[in-house]
Amino acid sequence: MSNHGEVDRKESSGNGTPPGAARRDRAARTAHGKRGRRILLGVLLALVLAVPGSMGAYVFSMAQIFASQTREIKNAFPAEAVRVRAQAVPAGSAKPINILVMGSDSRDASGGAAAEAAAGAPSNQRSDTLMLVHIPADRAHIYSISIMRDLWTTIPGHGEAKINAALAFGGVPLVVQTVESLLQQRIDQVVRIDFEGFQGLVDAIGGVTVDVKVPFTGTRAKSEYVFNAGPNTLDGARALAFVRERYAFADGDYQRVRNQQLLLAAVIGKTLDAGTVQRPLTLEHALSAVAPFVSVAPALDLVEAGRLAVSLRDVHRQDIAMFTLPTAGTGTSADGQSIVLPDPSAIEEIKAALSNDRLGDYVAAQGLGAGN
Repeated sequence: MSNHGEVDRKESSGNGTPPGAARRDRAARTAHGKRGRRILLGVLLALVLAVPGSMGAYVFSMAQIFASQTREIKNAFPAEAVRVRAQAVPAGSAKPINILVMGSDSRDASGGAAAEAAAGAPSNQRSDTLMLVHIPADRAHIYSISIMRDLWTTIPGHGEAKINAALAFGGVPLVVQTVESLLQQRIDQVVRIDFEGFQGLVDAIGGVTVDVKVPFTGTRAKSEYVFNAGPNTLDGARALAFVRERYAFADGDYQRVRNQQLLLAAVIGKTLDAGTVQRPLTLEHALSAVAPFVSVAPALDLVEAGRLAVSLRDVHRQDIAMFTLPTAGTGTSADGQSIVLPDPSAIEEIKAALSNDRLGDYVAAQGLGAGN
């Protein structure tokens, strides 16, 4: 598990810069960052002063948590020359938004691998979970497409490989480039979440209930929890075991992805519930619990996150659909790896639906509203 601030921390060595100058330069950059953050918070404070009662202070507190505890992925995107072009929209019109969510099950206590990945360098980490979150222009729904970690695809500059190898080959920028190439969609924002954050998040909102379709007993050491068929109420530790497990299932990662979607839906459903939303301390604790485990691209700053949240204020649990990018089953690569085979025709349909901002029509036609 990595510590806050690791992503943008770099020591000067071997480049001819005197250590003292490096420290002064780093201090100047830190001061500049703090000034920018204070200015941003000042603008936000001016906006929330118009909010009645104590709600303004509550919003300001949440903003401080977001600004100070989430980490920044400095180099989230590849060079513009190799990216998918942004779709043109009429002036004054909203545009669809694509957010790449990367989930990692961090085992690097030093945080070095996370820093390397964020800097666009090869690392020893692989992205355990990939989701493209698509928000249509009308902001009436949210769609999440899970991409199997072992999906066999072309990784630019590296040939064919499992998609989760992109992080190891070229850090976050290569993951973005790979997903953009796969679905021919421009990624607008990037969010990276360590699964450890789910534990504190679930505890902060008082636990969640999931309807387990495939009962199992955990196989990890110290997490041999039993999950019976039907409703299961999970605290943070059980939730973490629930989303991590894959060896207990005949179809392995397929069921793990379904369970991850199930937990996310439960968390979102409880958070969107009017009772939870009206409990400021609950939401503040939830944000405090998960923020240290979240890294975001610079484009997703405090103002942009707030603007996006406001635009989605009328979205409810029933307006959110989560499904997995259809595949053609499993197979074996030429070098003997167990892989997930892509379904070219399904991918082409989804590409067309995304490009036309008609993903809702595709979901309805395929009966994916409740997942797959």
